[in-house]
Amino acid sequence: MSAAAQPAETFLYPGEWAFAGADVRLATLLGSCVAVVIWHPKRRLGGMCHYLLPTRGQPSKTFDARYADEAMALLHTRLLAIGTRPQDYELRLIGGGNMFPSSGRSRHATPGPRNIDAGLALAARYGFRIHAQDLGGAIHRFVRFDIASGHVHVRRSAMERPVA
Repeated sequence: MSAAAQPAETFLYPGEWAFAGADVRLATLLGSCVAVVIWHPKRRLGGMCHYLLPTRGQPSKTFDARYADEAMALLHTRLLAIGTRPQDYELRLIGGGNMFPSSGRSRHATPGPRNIDAGLALAARYGFRIHAQDLGGAIHRFVRFDIASGHVHVRRSAMERPVA
């Protein structure tokens, strides 16, 4: 009797994205960045992107997943190419932490809240339904997404306070 094969785990660094089948598990570590996780429950397909900023702000000939608008365009292009639609997916938004909570800067002067706003707006623009979100706070998050089951595990970790 053989043990069931474990899915291959792919770790996404900032600015990376992936789309795969049930034999893959995706993981990433977030601070102010946001991960968009999409899962097709019937076909057991899914993807994740890990973006750093809402937009590049200037046109380019190629998409760059470091930017929310371009990362979402990459995921959208991929799911259309395989004959699926955004409405077929469950979307989860994770991250957007405030890494400098005591800086006294306004909400939109830090990247986390801007990344959250971009993710919410882009999900609506593309027609995804938001299944769950874990956003904001002064924390880091480790995310693991099992495409076979659709389970997303988020381990939250409070930021260390500097020693005075």
